[in-house]
Amino acid sequence: MYDILKEILINDLHLTEEDIRPEASRDEAGLDSLAMVELSMVLSKRLSIEISDDELIEAATVADLAHLIGQRSTRV
Repeated sequence: MYDILKEILINDLHLTEEDIRPEASRDEAGLDSLAMVELSMVLSKRLSIEISDDELIEAATVADLAHLIGQRSTRV
């Protein structure tokens, strides 16, 4: 799920690839509150995963985000 998340963060949210690491905090990866809203919408549209931006904000690292997405995904 990490690779899918990384692809979304780079291609859809236009974040810098070098900043996207599993151990990176949301801030280090460039994921501010607006980006979390966008991520929530992309996940819903592309992967049919419903996760609120509030839930995404609770994730401390990129790896935590990938884990949360993996828990909600029916494609994996």
